Amino acid sequence: MTIGNRGAGLAPIPRDPRQDPDFDPAAESRRLLRAIRVATLATLTDAGAPFATLTTIATDYDGAPILLLSKLARHTGYLERDARCSLLLAQGGRGDPMAHPRLTLNAIAAPTKDPLVRGRYLRRNPKASLYADFADFGFWRAEIDAVHLNGGFARAAGFGPEHILSDVSGAQALIDGEARLVDEMNADQASALALCAEKLDRANPGNWRASGIDPDGLDLVSGDETARLTFPRAVSTPQEAREALSELARLAGEA
Repeated sequence: MTIGNRGAGLAPIPRDPRQDPDFDPAAESRRLLRAIRVATLATLTDAGAPFATLTTIATDYDGAPILLLSKLARHTGYLERDARCSLLLAQGGRGDPMAHPRLTLNAIAAPTKDPLVRGRYLRRNPKASLYADFADFGFWRAEIDAVHLNGGFARAAGFGPEHILSDVSGAQALIDGEARLVDEMNADQASALALCAEKLDRANPGNWRASGIDPDGLDLVSGDETARLTFPRAVSTPQEAREALSELARLAGEA
C-alpha cells in the first residue's frame, strides 16, 4: 500500500500516453525494491560476458541493495575486477510470469564493513547468520545508477535512482535507534504489525515481524514471506515512526 507523496519536487518520469493513467512507476519500483529479498545478480566475466546468479538481498536505509557474498563465488571475483552489475527483482506469482512486475537495477557494487548494514541484512535474512561470519563472506552495497521497471503489459518505464531512493538526510536519530525500535515493535506491537501486513499489503496471515525501518516505511518478514508498509509521511525519529505505525494500524482496522 502506498500512502502519501514520494519524490516531491522531482521532474516527472516520462510517460507513454497510452499507459494506464493510474500506473505509478516510481511507487511500484519502490515497493519492489523494498519488498523483494531474492534477486538475480548479473556481473561481468573477465571476457566481458554477462554472468547471472541468484542471491538474497536487503536494502540500506536509503534503499541501496545490500548483498552478502562469498569470496569463493565467481560473481564476487568478477565484482572485484569490475564493480558494474545488474540486479533483477521479480515478484512472480500464479499465471503468466510475464504479467507480473519486475525491477531491473544497474549499479556499482562495493564492499562495506558498516555494522548497521550487517544488522539490516541479517534481520531481513536471519538464516544467513549461520555463515555471515565465515572468513570468506563479506557485505556489499550496490549504488543504483539506473532503474528499469516492467510492471506488466503496457506498464514499463526507465528512470534515475532519485525516484526510488529514500532521503536519509536528517534521519540520523531514526538510524541510530532502529535496532532498538525494531525489537520494541516486535515485542509490543506484534498484533498491529500483522494487521497492517494483512490489510494494507494484502499479505498472508502469519507471524509478521519488523525487520527494518527507514524514513519511508517499515519492512516486515514472516518466515520466507515479506511485506512492506509505506508510512503516511517521511519520518526522521523513532517517535515519528511509532506514530506512523499507529496511524497505519488505525487505517488497517478500518479496512
